[in-house]
Amino acid sequence: MQALKSAGLSLLLSSTASLAEAGDSDMQAHARMPGNGATQQESRVQANPLSTGSRISDLLNHPAFAGFARLLLPWDDRPYDGEMRLSDIGALLPYHSQVVPEVVVSALNRMIDDVGQGRTVFFDFYSEEQKRLAPSKRHAGLFFLRGKPGAPFAIIAPGGGFAYVGSVHEGFPYAVDINKLGYNAFVLKYRAGYGGGVATQDLAAAISYIFEHAATLGVGTQDYSVWGSSAGARMAASIGSHGVAAFGGKALPKPATVVMAYTGHSDYSSDELPTFVVVGEHDGIAPPAIMERRVAALRKAGTLVEYHKYPGLGHGFGTGAGTPAEGWVLEATRFWERFMVKR
Repeated sequence: MQALKSAGLSLLLSSTASLAEAGDSDMQAHARMPGNGATQQESRVQANPLSTGSRISDLLNHPAFAGFARLLLPWDDRPYDGEMRLSDIGALLPYHSQVVPEVVVSALNRMIDDVGQGRTVFFDFYSEEQKRLAPSKRHAGLFFLRGKPGAPFAIIAPGGGFAYVGSVHEGFPYAVDINKLGYNAFVLKYRAGYGGGVATQDLAAAISYIFEHAATLGVGTQDYSVWGSSAGARMAASIGSHGVAAFGGKALPKPATVVMAYTGHSDYSSDELPTFVVVGEHDGIAPPAIMERRVAALRKAGTLVEYHKYPGLGHGFGTGAGTPAEGWVLEATRFWERFMVKR
C-alpha cells in the first residue's frame, strides 16, 4: 500500500503545469442558495457541462462548483496539473481500480445540472467558529444529490487509505445510482491525512448535521443507511457498530443498514446491523479472506449479511461499471429497502 501511496504522490508532484493554489477560496465554502441574479447564473452553468476531454482546471473553475471545487478532488493541499484531462483522472486515485472517466464525468454533470436548476449541492457541516479553532475542518463538507422529498437518506464515505478521498469514483457515482430508486444521497468529504478516528468524527458530525437540518434538506431520517468503501467502509462500519455519539456526534438512532465495500475492517459489536458486503476476488489490499472472517463472525452473532465476491477484480472498483460487479450499488440499495420500516 505504501508503494501505491508513493506512486500517487509522485503523479501529483511531478505535474509540469500545476494549479498549486487553485481555488484557495474554495476552502471557505458555505451552502449556497439561489438568490438575486440566479437565472443568469443557472443559464451559464447549464450551458457548460464537462466531458472526458475537459481539463482539471475546467472543473476547478466551473461556476457550478464555485467556492468548493477543490473538495470534489481527492487530495487536500496538493498541486494539480490544470492541463490534465478528466480522461486521466484515475491517475489521482492510486488505491483504486476500474476508474471509468465517463462515469466520473456523468456524476459531476449531474451536480452541474442540479446547480443549474437552483439546487444547492454543497453544505458545510462545521461552523466558522469550529473551522477557526481547527482549520483542518475546512477540508470537510457534504455533497447532496436529491432523491424524492422526504425519502430516507444514504450517507457515503469514499475511500483513499485516509490519505485522500475518492469521491469522484466511489462517492458521486454511488449517489447517482441510489437516486435512481428515489432515495436521497450525501457524499462525505472528510479530512484526509489524520487517520480513521478523525475521519469517523467527521462522519458523525455530518450525520448529526443532516438530522438537525432534515426539514430544510427535505430528507427523512428514519431508516437511513451508511455506506463506505475501503477506508470509508471502516468509518461506516464503526458508526454501525457503536453509533454516532461514540464519535462525538449527537445521540441518534443507529442506521438501518451498513454497506461495506472492500475493507480489512475486523471490529464488530454484539449488536450489529444488517450488512451488505462486496469485494474483488483479487483484492490485494483487503483480501476476501479477511472480509469473509468478519462476515462469518457477524452471521454467527445472528446478523443478516449479504456477501458478494466478484471474479477478476482487485481493490477499489467503485460502481464496477463494465465488470462483473456492475449494478452492485442498486442491489445494495434493494437490500437496504428490506430493513426500512413500512409506513
